[in-house]
Amino acid sequence: MARRYCYNDVAPLIAMVTAVCTNVGVNILFKEATSKGMNQYIFITYSYVVAALVLLPLSFIFPRRATVPLLKYFYLGSRLFLLGLIGFLAQICASKGIAYSSPALASAMSNLGPAFTFILAVLF
Repeated sequence: MARRYCYNDVAPLIAMVTAVCTNVGVNILFKEATSKGMNQYIFITYSYVVAALVLLPLSFIFPRRATVPLLKYFYLGSRLFLLGLIGFLAQICASKGIAYSSPALASAMSNLGPAFTFILAVLF
């Protein structure tokens, strides 16, 4: 009973707090690295490479149970590519904003994402 409570209620909370803390840490590292002369595009590329190296072993540890039909690979791949491209462009825009302001402002602006999503969901 207690283990089920932990997996269903506490684990998502810990994952969300970890994601926010990681985002704040990356913002602070970005501000420090760019203030010492590092190119922002190189930093973003390094952050994507580190994220890929962290997440790649997880796909081998936790494989999918169901296989995707061969015809859907292109559709799925194009959607994943578009999602990655949008994330990359959003991170570039955020890094340009951090260059002109503080990491605290960038972290506060990232918390407005759910509010904007709600407003767009109501409008459309």
